[in-house]
Amino acid sequence: MSAVTSASAPEDAAALEAAEAHLVRLAGDLARHVAALLDAAERDPGAAAGIRAGLVAFCEREILPYAAAEEAVIYPAARRLPDSRLLIESLVAEHSCLTALVDALGSAPTLLGAVADARALQVLFEEHVAKENGLVLPLLALAPGIRPAALLTEVRERVDRHLSYVCEW
Repeated sequence: MSAVTSASAPEDAAALEAAEAHLVRLAGDLARHVAALLDAAERDPGAAAGIRAGLVAFCEREILPYAAAEEAVIYPAARRLPDSRLLIESLVAEHSCLTALVDALGSAPTLLGAVADARALQVLFEEHVAKENGLVLPLLALAPGIRPAALLTEVRERVDRHLSYVCEW
């Protein structure tokens, strides 16, 4: 059962569907950035530095702010649900790993190290998205008293505020 079909209110179903699609898009965008870095490492190592910088910027602009917003909004609501505490704690730990991998990617002293960090980042993020879309969003959809649409609107607003702050520079 998908989170969308589990939601009782139409606005919640729409918000959950949008959240699922957003996470899938982020994973796809990350995969494209990583593939470009892998390709550059093989074919044009001179171009790899710029591609790596673009990958780090993408993560700092898109993935990490979304993760921070989830921790501030989604995870506290989900943590209150029966039997979800360990899941949420593991997802928070994964956010720390994602952040560490982005930092390692940006500071890797060799191209080979950067490629390894990028691929590890991609694999971890894909697994993370699978847990969020397959476990967390359905939990929220089924939980009485939780309005996923309101939570996801707040997540989006937090990310938008981060983006507007970053873009002012």
